[in-house]
Amino acid sequence: MKRSALLFFFFFLFTLLTVNAQKINSENILGADISFLPQLEAKGIVFSDQGVAKDAILILKEKGFNYIRLRIFVNPAADSGYSPKKGFCDLTHTIAMAKRIKAAGMKFLLDFHYSDNWADPGHQIKPSAWENLKFPELKQALKKHTVEVLTALKKQDCFPDMIQVGNEINHGIVWPEGNNANMDQLIDLLKEAVAGVRKVSKSVPIMMHIACGGQNEESVKFIDQLIAKHVSFDIIGQSYYPQWHGTLVDLKNNLTDLAKRYHQEIIVVEYTAFKKEVNDLAFGIANKKMRGTFIWEPLNTWEKIFEKDGKSNDLINVYPEISKKWGIPLH
Repeated sequence: MKRSALLFFFFFLFTLLTVNAQKINSENILGADISFLPQLEAKGIVFSDQGVAKDAILILKEKGFNYIRLRIFVNPAADSGYSPKKGFCDLTHTIAMAKRIKAAGMKFLLDFHYSDNWADPGHQIKPSAWENLKFPELKQALKKHTVEVLTALKKQDCFPDMIQVGNEINHGIVWPEGNNANMDQLIDLLKEAVAGVRKVSKSVPIMMHIACGGQNEESVKFIDQLIAKHVSFDIIGQSYYPQWHGTLVDLKNNLTDLAKRYHQEIIVVEYTAFKKEVNDLAFGIANKKMRGTFIWEPLNTWEKIFEKDGKSNDLINVYPEISKKWGIPLH
């Protein structure tokens, strides 16, 4: 009887450790923001790898990627929008892309740009439809937009697996009201965004995304203010571009400190240079709060992994190595 109990204990322990290992591996994220894909395909670009034409999403999956990030604007078809008349990165295009991602067996992160155009540290322009709203109305418009987008995705069975409320928000969102010079108003807007997400899903992870990859003092100051004002979020997202955010040592020091300091998980949600090094840093920090990375627009931007004609190049071969090293199974 004792022998049987001991064998059962070791079997249970082995099973538990195996399940936990699988859970950790499955949670490691090797992601890519490929929001440009519909625009590139509309130009007639066909993507291929080793001479074989395939959906770019499937090529990325075969190279070890398991997550796709998509940006969405409020009204990109506006005259002053991201994609006048055509409306790329609107709800319709986002639903179509989300369905493709889900069909490929991958997960996706939805990136709310609360603007008709690019939202980043230098641009957080209020959507044209919200221009004349008073602040209480502005908060409600932002929440309503969040709810409508997520409800539509849910109805189409392509709900995001993670959501970021705002893009690179350390200088604020929806200027001028949500500029970080008006921190209390920025906090109010972020709380409305979170409330909008939670109205549709109580459990989807929410990210706060800042552009301070190697800037620890700025990161801590901003995150501390969110926490002090009781903004609810699950993940800290960081952009890392060395021309703006410091050296790889700066990135490592910042991520290491954030992982020790906060209970939230951490993702390098935008990068392009130093592909191997950034991933080794992100996955290598001795803290399971580090979830992984998303390369920004690798199909056609900066240090891209496909050429302008859609053919993959040698840079794409870094990713199967990263995937294998950090326990992300190839498909």
